[in-house]
Amino acid sequence: LRVAVPLAATVWAYDLVIKRTALGPVAMATARGLDVLLGGAGQAHRAAVPMAAVAAHTVGVTALSRGEVHGSSRGVAAAAFGTTAAVAVLAGLPRPLLTGGRHPGGGGTRSDIAAAVFAATYAVTVGRAQAAAAERPDGPTVRQATGAGVRGLIPLQAALTARTGAVATAGVLVTMGPVAKAAAKVVSPT
Repeated sequence: LRVAVPLAATVWAYDLVIKRTALGPVAMATARGLDVLLGGAGQAHRAAVPMAAVAAHTVGVTALSRGEVHGSSRGVAAAAFGTTAAVAVLAGLPRPLLTGGRHPGGGGTRSDIAAAVFAATYAVTVGRAQAAAAERPDGPTVRQATGAGVRGLIPLQAALTARTGAVATAGVLVTMGPVAKAAAKVVSPT
C-alpha cells in the first residue's frame, strides 16, 4: 500500500488535472517510477536504479511528445537526448560499481556485458531519433522520436533486467522490439 496508493493517486492526478500542465512529464515519470518500485515490492533498494532509469527516460520522452503535432524546440529535444545518454550509462553500468564491488544475487561478467549491449541498443535507437529532433524539431520528426522513445523502453528494460543476472529473460524481452516496431505501423505507440 505504501507504493500502490501514491501510484494510484499520481495516475488519477495526471489523468484528471496535471497532464496538460508544465508538470505533466514529471507526473508521468513519477507514475512510471512508482510502477517499477511496485514491481520490486519489498526490495526497494534493488529497484532504485531501475526506478530512476525508467522515470528519467519517461520524463524525457513525455516532454518531447508534447511537440508531436506542432513541433518542439531544439532545447527540449536536446534535453531528451541528454537524458537518454545519462539513462543509457546508468543502465549499462556494471552492478559492482553501484553495489560496492559485488554482484548481489549472482550474475557477473556475462550479465554486465549483456546490460551494456542492451543499454547501447537503447542509446542508439532512442538517441538517434532524439538527435534528429534536436536538429529539426518539426512535428513529424518529433513524432518519430517519441515513437522511438516509447519503443526504446524495451531495450532499456532488457538492460536493467540483464543487470540482475537474468540474461536469458532480457534476451527474450529485447526480441519484443521488432514486434513493437511492426505493430507501430498499424497503431501509433503514442
